[in-house]
Amino acid sequence: MAEIEVYKRTPAEQAMLKKRAKQSMKGQIMMFSLMIFLTLISFSMVVAFESGVAGFSKYFIVPMLMLFAAVQVGLQLYYFMHMSEKGHGIPQMFMFTGALFGFLIPLTFATIVWW
Repeated sequence: MAEIEVYKRTPAEQAMLKKRAKQSMKGQIMMFSLMIFLTLISFSMVVAFESGVAGFSKYFIVPMLMLFAAVQVGLQLYYFMHMSEKGHGIPQMFMFTGALFGFLIPLTFATIVWW
């Protein structure tokens, strides 16, 4: 049977880990709040368009919604998928390469078809 080694942290290590966890939680709560705020802005823009408020045309709302969606996807990947932590270089590369292809391939086909 394998020996189990127990490692006891020093008080300084424990304090440092608690501080990092607290900072991480604070960042995640801030990003969650920002995403909720962006979602509320998006819904309010659509409601303003449907209500006929001047200045809210579909040519303004659609690009803004796409921009907010892209920002939210980026923030979710970076903060909630823990891409901000060290040691995630290879998964980041694959995810960003896939996102790049996911953008470029439809753009290429749209250009070929409609140009």
